[in-house]
Amino acid sequence: MKKLFSACITAVLFSSGLFAQVASKEAIEYGNNNAAGKYYNIRGFKMYCEVYGQGQPLLIIHGNGGSIANFMYNIPYFSTKYKVIIADSRAQGKSVDTGDSLTYEMMADDYAALLTAMHIDSANVIGWSDGGINGLLLAMRHPEKVKKLAVTGANLEPDTNAVFKEVWDIVGPPYTALKAKTNKTAADKESWKLLRLLCEQPHIPVNSLSAIKCPTLVIGGDHDVIREEHTMLIYHSIPKAYLWILPDSGHSTPVVYKDVFNTTVADFFNKPYRLIKGTGRFN
Repeated sequence: MKKLFSACITAVLFSSGLFAQVASKEAIEYGNNNAAGKYYNIRGFKMYCEVYGQGQPLLIIHGNGGSIANFMYNIPYFSTKYKVIIADSRAQGKSVDTGDSLTYEMMADDYAALLTAMHIDSANVIGWSDGGINGLLLAMRHPEKVKKLAVTGANLEPDTNAVFKEVWDIVGPPYTALKAKTNKTAADKESWKLLRLLCEQPHIPVNSLSAIKCPTLVIGGDHDVIREEHTMLIYHSIPKAYLWILPDSGHSTPVVYKDVFNTTVADFFNKPYRLIKGTGRFN
């Protein structure tokens, strides 16, 4: 079952190119760098975090079943401009959590507590996939913590209104099989937490996104696992939002399009938000 779960996460969250890349020597350094890493006692568990660079803080949040290493092509770029703060989310990577439940709201609160523990009042935030959901909730639940927000591949609901049916056809069988297993091993229980998170959450009302007051860049691939119309719904529901749909792209925008992703997101962080309306639409 562990292998089934791993295959499920692999198929849904990352392209085949990503997993070839995160197996490289360079990726092992990120997420396993003792010189940059530290554990923080956060809300009942020890959250592993690494810090790179100096300057204004930038918090980066990974996706379901991922880790710090997934941003191996983004950390070097952003660490030349920012103080990059990147952690393993609860129950993932080195951030072990023995509890039997996991929610996006819980993780968003974890990240707010991490920033507080690091004496950081607010930060720019990048979130990918589940990290994008966490970023949205962080901006809603702890608005003072988020200066600007860039999210890619986020969704508001765990159904076919947000996710393509063919994706559900991939994740459905391992979810059903693990749900039916009565005597779950310790490894099964850890997998079950992440698989339930993937298949049963989130449930974020569209109208609640109006609470996000910070400038937000909403990103998706035109062949993402998230429907492009759902990505546009998120964009339309946030008061100060830009939309960026990458052509010829799946879910792994920070990896497959790493260079243009890095420069475009950095440009968004560097420039003030511009309200475009009226005759400005012709520019």
